[in-house]
Amino acid sequence: MLLPKLRFPEFQNDGEWKKKALNKLGKLVNGLTYSPDDVKDEGLLVLRSSNIQNGIIVLDDNVYVRSDVKGANLSETNDILICVRNGSKALIGKNALIPTGMALCTHGAFMTVFRSDKSKFVFQLFQTKAYATKVACDLGATINSINASNFLKYEFLVPENPDEQNKIAAFLSSLDEVIIAESQELEVLKEHKRGLLQCLLPVGAETIPKFRFEEFQNRDEWSEDTLLNIASFRRGSFPQPYGLPKWYDDENGMPFIQVFDVGEDFCLKPTTKSRISELAAKQSVFIPKGTLIITLQGSIGRVAITQYDAYIDRTLLLFEEFHIEIDLNFFAYTIFLLFEIEKQKAPGGIIKTITKDVLSSFVVKMPSIEEQKKIASCLTSLDELINVQSQKIEALKHHKKGLLQGLFPNINEITE
Repeated sequence: MLLPKLRFPEFQNDGEWKKKALNKLGKLVNGLTYSPDDVKDEGLLVLRSSNIQNGIIVLDDNVYVRSDVKGANLSETNDILICVRNGSKALIGKNALIPTGMALCTHGAFMTVFRSDKSKFVFQLFQTKAYATKVACDLGATINSINASNFLKYEFLVPENPDEQNKIAAFLSSLDEVIIAESQELEVLKEHKRGLLQCLLPVGAETIPKFRFEEFQNRDEWSEDTLLNIASFRRGSFPQPYGLPKWYDDENGMPFIQVFDVGEDFCLKPTTKSRISELAAKQSVFIPKGTLIITLQGSIGRVAITQYDAYIDRTLLLFEEFHIEIDLNFFAYTIFLLFEIEKQKAPGGIIKTITKDVLSSFVVKMPSIEEQKKIASCLTSLDELINVQSQKIEALKHHKKGLLQGLFPNINEITE
């Protein structure tokens, strides 16, 4: 039966859903090819893949072209912006609705727009497993782009009654609004934390922080030394795969930490993507639970105090020993802030890696152990709030995922 598992009561007797290709639901609008000479400090906004974050349009990384540029197709409210070509295959197919009140804009050549009078319903179709499967099959093994003519042939099951389409779209859109609101609250907490870090820890030439708890107001200035003198640290290692079949894919093996396993909440993700075999473990570096690590490549500067025993990749740094008395949580915040400052020095705010020489010369400023603990307690309590908010958002996303599976029949799983 071509029916969803969940259906609103008023549509129970409306009959089966029908297969429809996307070319019956709307059309594609091509993106703009522009030259470096067209780029301006202001003008016509060009939406790119970086402007889609978690299913919504964000305007943190904008590019503008001259307003009279030729070939620009202006975007409209409720157009669905889709990434159709990118160096990262994982980004192909990601999409977002153009919101009401958006400034005049177009989209780049690596993007497309799907325009439809049913766009809010189609957007929810694009969040389903069926859509993700079709995109993955279209890409094949090596091609990092979606062919427009193939895209328009994607078939989905759709209710015939437009009222049912609108009901599904409105229901899921209301949940999206809740998720967006909770995500904005999370960003407020994160921004508050960033401000606290700048106030509670000395920055630059400062010898004491901007804000100091009352009981430490008349204490000495903070001491300072290079990271090399304060701690012993080293990289992990990457076992050579030659002669080690399934070295990273042993379901019975130990967790193997790589950059993407380090979250943004000063913890590892609950499970690592890879697990290391007993044979490969002999070539790797073991770290016990409670070890401070930081990422050195990729998403540089992510910090975690590990919550389980694991082995560690060479793209991460581990702290083995401290030569002075420290509170580990306090030091984690300190090293995180030092990396943030280092990023600001780099052109464009992006660094590709951190060298040993740069690490060794980091100047670390430290108060008494009592003040360290007080600062750490303040920041960790805020991190707990951030973690609770993050879990709330993940629960909402998981709830929506379940609703998508129930409200949309998956054409890929139906046999006639």
